[in-house]
Order: sequence, then C-alpha cells, then structure tokens
Amino acid sequence: MQNKVIINADDFGKTESCSKAIAEAFEQNLISSTTAMANGAYIEKAFDLAEKNGFKDEVGIHIVLTEGVPLTEDIKNDPFFCENGVFHGRINRLKKPSKDEISHLESEIIAQIKRLRDIGFTLSHADSHHHIHTDVFFIKVIKKVLKENGVNKIRSHRNFGQIRFYKKIVKDVFNGKLKSGGFLTAEKMGSFKDARDFPETLKKHLTEIMVHPDFDKSGVLIDRTDWTSEFPIGYPLEKIKDYTDGLQFISYNDLK
Repeated sequence: MQNKVIINADDFGKTESCSKAIAEAFEQNLISSTTAMANGAYIEKAFDLAEKNGFKDEVGIHIVLTEGVPLTEDIKNDPFFCENGVFHGRINRLKKPSKDEISHLESEIIAQIKRLRDIGFTLSHADSHHHIHTDVFFIKVIKKVLKENGVNKIRSHRNFGQIRFYKKIVKDVFNGKLKSGGFLTAEKMGSFKDARDFPETLKKHLTEIMVHPDFDKSGVLIDRTDWTSEFPIGYPLEKIKDYTDGLQFISYNDLK
C-alpha cells in the first residue's frame, strides 16, 4: 500500500460555500473522498452537487456531536452534549458518560446515518467533526452502530506529523483496536500541514490527508485553517499537488 493516498474533504453539506468548494476540488482531482454532515444547513443540496458531479458514492458520514442542531430530541435535552437544544461543543472527554447519555449518543448517530441515506448517500466510510469519534468513551458505541449499518471503513486517530511520544502510544493502541475490530483504515492520517512538513511519510505508507475546502475572499480554492475570521483563510488547495505528485490517488471505496 505504499505510494497511495486518500485525500478526504470534511464538512460536506455544512454550508453552500464549503460544499461547492468540495465539488470543485473533486473536479480538479485534488481530493478523492468526502464526508457529509447530516445536520448541515446545505446537506440536501450537497447531495444534488455530488450526484451532478459524479462523486455521490465517494461520500461518507461526518459524525457530528459538537456543532449545530441534533436530529434527535433526547440528546437535545442532554446537558452532556447540548445547551438550549444545540450541541455546545464542550464535551468533557475525561468524564465517562452515563448509560442514558450513551443511549442518546447511539440514537443520534443512527439518526444521522438514516438521514444521509434517506437523502441518497450510500456512505462509503466514517469520520467525525472535531475528531469526536476518537473519544475513548464513545468509540465502542460508534463502532457498534457503524457495523450494524454496514459501514466498515473509518478514519484512524491522527498519527502523522509532530506527535509527542505518549500521545503516539495512545493513538497506536486506538488505531490497532479499530483494525482488530474489523475496520479498514489508512495507515497514517494527518492534515495538509503534516503532509507539507513530513512529505517522506507519504511515500512509505497508505496515508489519509484531511482537508477542509472552501473559497477565500478572492474566490481561491483553499484548505481552510481558520474558523474565527469573517472570511475563510487557508492555504491554496492546488498546492497539495506539490506533495502528492507521483502518488496514486485512491478513495475509501478502494480499501479492501
């Protein structure tokens, strides 16, 4: 699996701008997969974009537990996840959820899968908003729900780039459990910045590069890196070719 790379765009369906940027990135052959937000404001129109541009089968689920409005009522009223009916994004990852909280989590993920499939997505793989699927208390139920719904490909814990030794051990254990649990993953996963800083890794391992396409103020297609500014800010996405030249682009559908 050397010299192979998956470039996955997160947040499909979140907004009109990022969804159209993802479609443009597919058109320019800058990405090979994407993951969709079931609670995204643009999700239904995003499916139309995917169908029109021929990549609807390269779309997975971007599990959301940290932003926007949930799809299920119980989790809306659960302070572990929400405030005023909206995900508050302040999940305490060091606190073990109660059985009720895990039940609400399970119902929400099931609902997100159902909504995406009702819209028309087949769901080739899974990852999550803000990497919430790597929460040690959530992963068991997430794996269960994904398997029950026929999704057996998932993003690994970030293990590409500058990582402290003790974190590397935790990530390696997590990723090993994904594989031993029957899930297919890339060997390495990191950001566009990781690819720029450690390009030699791309030649040695099947790697997933995570990007967040959008258009900046002047209309340039970028990998968005700043969410606090009024207009998207990031690095020109076409520059990813400088680091992936000579590598074989594959999608999550190609993992066997």
